Amino acid sequence: MLPEEYPISLQSNGILLSEQLLDCCATHRVSVAVSLDGPAEVHDRFRLTHAGGGTFAQVMAGITQLQAHPAASFLNAGLLAVIDPTSDPAEVYHFFKTVGAPSVDFLYRDGNHSKLPEGKATFNSLEYGQWMAELLAVYAADPAPLPIRVIDDMLKVLLGGSVSKEGLGVTDFGILIIDTDGTLMKNDTLKSTYNGADQFTRPVNIRETDLLTFLASAEFASYRAMQQPTSAKCLACPQLHVCGGGMLLHRWHDANGFDNESIYCADQLHLIGAMRQLLYTYQLV
Repeated sequence: MLPEEYPISLQSNGILLSEQLLDCCATHRVSVAVSLDGPAEVHDRFRLTHAGGGTFAQVMAGITQLQAHPAASFLNAGLLAVIDPTSDPAEVYHFFKTVGAPSVDFLYRDGNHSKLPEGKATFNSLEYGQWMAELLAVYAADPAPLPIRVIDDMLKVLLGGSVSKEGLGVTDFGILIIDTDGTLMKNDTLKSTYNGADQFTRPVNIRETDLLTFLASAEFASYRAMQQPTSAKCLACPQLHVCGGGMLLHRWHDANGFDNESIYCADQLHLIGAMRQLLYTYQLV
């Protein structure tokens, strides 16, 4: 079995990256992606130490060490940023270009119908969709763009392709987490919905079961099926093949569970509209 067939990548806040750790990752062919939300004033709004201080300088030191490693061309898997809708998309994008990462991806903040995400006023408000549409415009105008996975994947679907990414496109997969003690868990993002949402009915430890057997179990199949939207609005939406109903955690409501459209539905429709207009302008659709 070749490492390229089943790639392994580590997501890190970058603070504890060391030469020894990077050497170990290089030896075992584990790439490293770093979480960085933007320049210092953006990143340090939410990425704080336990003492309340900003972590930007520490993260940048980790990125510098990653980029200086002899195996950096393999190890450096890019950046992951959580969107702050009060920031300037152009400033964030151009800052990331100066960092020298091979790519960047953007995530919406955790939240749901019962607990709105930070920076989102109502279900129908467009703070995140407008931010992403502005980012799209900057990206499209750049003659040498920094690859942005979420934008590239959505454009790919609009052009007739397919993707395999949580919360995007009509995909069929389930993310399985192996906790530090070996317990098999559902996607850990579900913790933001209700206590225990990321747990299977019966605790199972990787030391006590064969992983492939568990993946073939009825319980995992039920969890996997949850990824598909059930909301009548989603199932009737002509854009379902693009957004896929959004991430599962964004559909939660205390009153009826996950049987809802994403809290970011309006944002995604706004962004998809901007993408369609862009493709039309370039006569690609």
